[in-house]
Amino acid sequence: MTENSAPTTPTLEPWIREILRCPVTHATLVDGHGPDGAPELHSTDPENPLAYPVRDGIPVLLADDARSLRGA
Repeated sequence: MTENSAPTTPTLEPWIREILRCPVTHATLVDGHGPDGAPELHSTDPENPLAYPVRDGIPVLLADDARSLRGA
């Protein structure tokens, strides 16, 4: 990486995205961003939408780390 290059956000391989599910609702997950612009995975469950952080390109799919998207 050169001095002027901005770091890029790592993306998940499509085959990994296909098998990942929300550990709470078992809904599929889609790319999203948190209030601070950090990458997240968002659950598509309309009854209980949750967001999971992505840290260093690794999704943290722990229920305790989930953030509710209700009212967001």
